[in-house]
Amino acid sequence: MTEKKQTEQTAFQIHRQDNVATALAPLSPGPVRLTGEADQPGLTALEEIPDGHKIAVTDIRAETPIIKYGIPIGTATADISRGAWVHLHCMRSNYDERSSHLDLRTGVPTDSEYL
Repeated sequence: MTEKKQTEQTAFQIHRQDNVATALAPLSPGPVRLTGEADQPGLTALEEIPDGHKIAVTDIRAETPIIKYGIPIGTATADISRGAWVHLHCMRSNYDERSSHLDLRTGVPTDSEYL
């Protein structure tokens, strides 16, 4: 019987003050090693997180800033648990007023009808 080799999951924390890190490949529930300026070696992903998306490195309370690059990039719209996917379903962007109207996976606007 051959054992399937499990690849290490990794996320990159850009700045020590960030409360999110970026998935370097799609993440599945389970251990994730943190690289970059992380002050902790890792965490546990709670759900599937697409490549390039954010994972919470701390618990984030609703209405508090989402910090990336050491600056606020958005605001949590719900409580977010450490290890959870951080995206448009639980945050609003400081930079795109329409972000709450974009499809979570594709980024296609859902508030416009295309003929």
